[in-house]
Amino acid sequence: MSAQADRTEQPLSSPASSPATAQPGALIVTAIEGIETTAATLAQQLRATVEIAATRATALRLLARRSYSVVILDQILADSDPDGADLIWKDAGVAIPLQVNFALAGSARLVREIKAALTRRQREQQLAGAAATAAIDSELKNAITGFLLESRLALAEEGIPPGVESRLRNLAEIADRMRERLVPGVSPDSTTVSLRTDHK
Repeated sequence: MSAQADRTEQPLSSPASSPATAQPGALIVTAIEGIETTAATLAQQLRATVEIAATRATALRLLARRSYSVVILDQILADSDPDGADLIWKDAGVAIPLQVNFALAGSARLVREIKAALTRRQREQQLAGAAATAAIDSELKNAITGFLLESRLALAEEGIPPGVESRLRNLAEIADRMRERLVPGVSPDSTTVSLRTDHK
C-alpha cells in the first residue's frame, strides 16, 4: 500500500505510553506533509494516542468509531471546506475543538495550546460538578427542614393518638439528626415551631 493511501485511508496512531497510563486520544485533521512527526511529538508530550485524518471523510469515520479528548482541525481545511468543518465539529461530541494553522504552528505551540485547552476543560468540569453538588445539597437541606417543620407542626396539634405521636417524634428526631449532619452546629430546636407535650 502506498504512503499516500496510508495517510488518507488509515489513521496513524502514536501511543506514547502503555494503555494503563495513556490519556484519551487526540484527532488531527490535516493533509499537510510531515504531520506524522508532529503527531509523534504530541503523543509523547501529552502521553496520549494521536490519530491523523487527511480528509473530511476519514475524520468523520474516526469520530463515528470513538471519542476524543481534543480534535484539531487544520485552518486551511476549514477555510476551503466550511461545510465539512461544521460536520466535523458536530460529530466531535464533547471533544475540545481547536482550529490551527499547521503551516505556521510548531509542535511546541500545539502542545501548549492543547494542554491549556485540556486544563480549561478540567476546570470547567470541576466547577460544574461543584455547582451541581451545591444545588443538590441545598435542595436536600431544604427538604429535610420542611419535613422537620411539618413533623413539629403535626406534634403541636391536640388529640394525636399516642401511637401516631410516637412515630411523629421518631421521624422528627431522624430529621433533626440528618439536618445536624448536613449543617453542623445547628441547634435541634432552631425551627420556629415549639412542641406541645401536654396533649389532652
